[in-house]
Amino acid sequence: MVRRLAYSVSEREHWISAAGGLVGILVVLWSSHLWIDGHGGVLAIASMGASAVLLFAAPHGALSQPWPVLGGHLVSALIGVTCARWFGGDPMLAASLAVALSIAAMYSLRCLHPPGGATALFAVLGGEPVHALGYGYLLSPVLLNVVVLVTVAVAFNAPFAWRRYPQSWHQRTQAVARADEKSMIPHSSLVYALSQIDTFVDISEDDLQRIYALALEGAPHPAAEAASQPAEVLR
Repeated sequence: MVRRLAYSVSEREHWISAAGGLVGILVVLWSSHLWIDGHGGVLAIASMGASAVLLFAAPHGALSQPWPVLGGHLVSALIGVTCARWFGGDPMLAASLAVALSIAAMYSLRCLHPPGGATALFAVLGGEPVHALGYGYLLSPVLLNVVVLVTVAVAFNAPFAWRRYPQSWHQRTQAVARADEKSMIPHSSLVYALSQIDTFVDISEDDLQRIYALALEGAPHPAAEAASQPAEVLR
């Protein structure tokens, strides 16, 4: 059985993430209604819900950082609108191409963000109201939704010291800073290990180093602890 260590978080963290999603989507819908309603636009795209999960439940992940969120949605929206225009006669082909090309583009631009695929798909399958927006779809609702959601994520996560969002604004944590340099994993070794896995790993180098440092400081493995006990205790 594969152990899902990613779910080893406190009940408090569950509710903070849920509260973040509530506030984030509420502000996105409110701002969209304020700026777009009455102008024939789409209030909010469904992919914002998926982005909210990443920004508030996994704020340290590489997929959740501002550039992947912004770039991923915008490049996917551009590709989706283009596919809808060029291949609109065959919606199945247009939608499939939109998602496939979005994945390739996000990888190339280092802005991989899974909800971007939904943004591209919506550009093709969103119906006449979306098609009528043309390339304006990129600015409203996509850009508006993304800017509002990222802004809320930055403000919401700020009061919680353990939630470092965006990662680029924060230095290495004290746990890593205190660790002996000999116990740190060299950057070149991390790059090599990731190249051997050859798949996208949604965790920052700082968090990997912190996990490694905390693991070294933590309780010994049960087997090692048993081996260290006197023989009479083990009988």
